[in-house]
Amino acid sequence: MRQRLRLRRWQKDALERFERHPERDFLAVATPGAGKTTFALTAAVRDLTAHPHRRVVVVAPTQHLKHQWAAAASRFGLHLEPVWRSDETFPRDMHGVVVTYQQVAASPRALRGPSDDAFVILDEIHHAGSDRAWGDGIAEAFELAANRLSLSGTPFRSDQNPIPFVSYDFEEAVAHFTYDYGDALEDGGVVRPVFFPRLGGHMEWTAPDGTAMAATFDDRVDRTHASQRLRTALSPDGEWLPTVLGQAHEQLMRLRETQPDAGGLALAMDVEHATAIARLLWARHGVEATVATSDDPLASERIAEFAAGDEPWIVAVRMVSEGVDVPRLRVGVYATNTVTELFFRQAVGRLVRWYGPLRRQKAFMFVPDDARLRGFSSQIAERRTHSLRRREEEGEQPPVELDALPPDADDQLSLFQAISATPVDDPDHDPSSVFDDNHPEDLIVDELAEDLTLEIEFAAPPLLGGGHRDEGEQAGGTTIVVSRTQRKRELRQANTDRVRMLTHLTGMSPEHINATLNKDAGIRSITDATIRDLEVRLRHADRWIDRI
Repeated sequence: MRQRLRLRRWQKDALERFERHPERDFLAVATPGAGKTTFALTAAVRDLTAHPHRRVVVVAPTQHLKHQWAAAASRFGLHLEPVWRSDETFPRDMHGVVVTYQQVAASPRALRGPSDDAFVILDEIHHAGSDRAWGDGIAEAFELAANRLSLSGTPFRSDQNPIPFVSYDFEEAVAHFTYDYGDALEDGGVVRPVFFPRLGGHMEWTAPDGTAMAATFDDRVDRTHASQRLRTALSPDGEWLPTVLGQAHEQLMRLRETQPDAGGLALAMDVEHATAIARLLWARHGVEATVATSDDPLASERIAEFAAGDEPWIVAVRMVSEGVDVPRLRVGVYATNTVTELFFRQAVGRLVRWYGPLRRQKAFMFVPDDARLRGFSSQIAERRTHSLRRREEEGEQPPVELDALPPDADDQLSLFQAISATPVDDPDHDPSSVFDDNHPEDLIVDELAEDLTLEIEFAAPPLLGGGHRDEGEQAGGTTIVVSRTQRKRELRQANTDRVRMLTHLTGMSPEHINATLNKDAGIRSITDATIRDLEVRLRHADRWIDRI
């Protein structure tokens, strides 16, 4: 099967460097929104063309991203199973699987055999350093892989645990290819320029030891009190947070005049805080926000529905901080007390992806005027300013230092209580100036960066269970291709529906009915069955229903 892929300049350069690289391990660091997924899948497809016996394994940080990777791969003719379980063999009618780092850590030996001589993509590889078990898991599972392509959207250090398959120089990860935010802005049409409106405030709170405290964001306090001050500002019971939400919502409404589906993202501290922010948006602006939190089993579905819809706001606790692709996001509110540069850059990365034909696409992250967050945003703004002035003066940028808080910096919240948080405008700082479309740093793309067309030939690897051609459905005279992943999902659901019906009609337990149908179809379970297996099982179920 022959495909034509249009690659950006950096993707082509990175692909050429990857294919010339003599070693198995390759680390590519590219700014969020630049198209790391396209680069990695192109590399995988070209590798399978040369080595059709290989399998592909993608490791992603979250369940939601597993399905996002599988959907992206299907557009390349590459079929990856996102619901594979460690007690199953690799699906015979798929080119590989997508798993999470947590899955690998839980069952590394289940992946070790199938991944020998595989092409492995490690998405957002820095996650493997946050949990030692995750790093140990990928080291064991993919020790014998043919290629290990590691991706990250953020420069990272070995602050906690060195990551397998990554080289370090003075604890800084060494990338074999780097494409940063400034590079992408200079190319044009890749990422948006992000602006950071800040709002000061006067906060009063009771410290954990019972001491009454008061400070503005400009007052110098130690790290512990800075954390308490920020938490106070973010309290939904004060006036600081509602004021910032109001400013952000007003800006979002302005953007929706030219981009009707423009969306806003509020990052919350925890589940209770996210719910409170959603209540504020409803009470003050009449907006029913989508809420996505890690304890909600439907969080991934909610994010996907929001991404495909036109609702104005989504409130999340970490769920949309990294990797999740919602290109219509134009406004953010940084209402979380997580103050590491790594997380901040990941959050800003949700707003940067260039989207649609608009020539002006500024994005806005509203942040507390906390000194730490002010510093992080200033570093990004410096690259923005430098790049949008077309780099009139070339020069090296200072290295990024990640400012991770030590574990003992967390508040003891037994006696902590926020009392009040009052917004304070800085007369020397006019955040509204960045909303002007004639702002000198606004980016207008007259000509998008040159697209480089790369023609590749993709030969699918042999499938032990027999190939199954993707089906086409007619819609308005146009053929819509249904991917193998989608077809299997539909067949699994159909099989599950038949089991429910047979349970109702026969009075037998679902376990007994499943065991009978699996035996008739010659499979162990519907999760590791091929499309043909699922179709055979469905026919057996329908015949059983007809006999009743």
